[in-house]
Amino acid sequence: MEKETARIEAFSDGVFAIAITLLILEIKIPGVGSGDLSRQLLRQWPSYIAFVISFAFIGIMWINHHRLFTHIKRSNNALLFLNLLLLLGVCAVPFPTAMLAQHFGQSDQRTAAILYHGTYFVIAIFFNILWRYANRRLLGEDVDVSTADKISAKYAVGPLLYLVCIALAWVNVPVSLLLNVALAVFFALPLHRAFRVAGR
Repeated sequence: MEKETARIEAFSDGVFAIAITLLILEIKIPGVGSGDLSRQLLRQWPSYIAFVISFAFIGIMWINHHRLFTHIKRSNNALLFLNLLLLLGVCAVPFPTAMLAQHFGQSDQRTAAILYHGTYFVIAIFFNILWRYANRRLLGEDVDVSTADKISAKYAVGPLLYLVCIALAWVNVPVSLLLNVALAVFFALPLHRAFRVAGR
């Protein structure tokens, strides 16, 4: 029997795949006659870093989405709309990624970094809303309360720490980006390891 959320997961997988693919389009091919090719390629190093980081971030969001839906067994109209809100955030990632790559190291890098962190702040809010709604209404009977509470606690730190990233960007953009990367690593960890790291 097909799982009730199978179509939601299949559609979501497609959106994640498209969003992660669009990231590469921001790395431009140097034009013929625009100067030394190796120099032109090296000049795009912020775009390469932004591509790799955002590829990893979208991949981690996809992993977390998959983890959540192993616990969510039923669907309804509200879940459909909340999942679409989350996918809206995911689709937006290529834009702030390109903006950050283009303006990193420039006078307006702070604005680009704030936009970048702000996007992940909004996505973290959407993840929390989706999970908390599903936790109240749509989980399978095999999900124990302790596991559900740990998932809720893990996601609750996201919005707060992304706000810290935004505040840090006013002071030091590279440090704010390092915290963003650390957050991605934290969310990539399985639940038991994430709590072990947090406990340390």
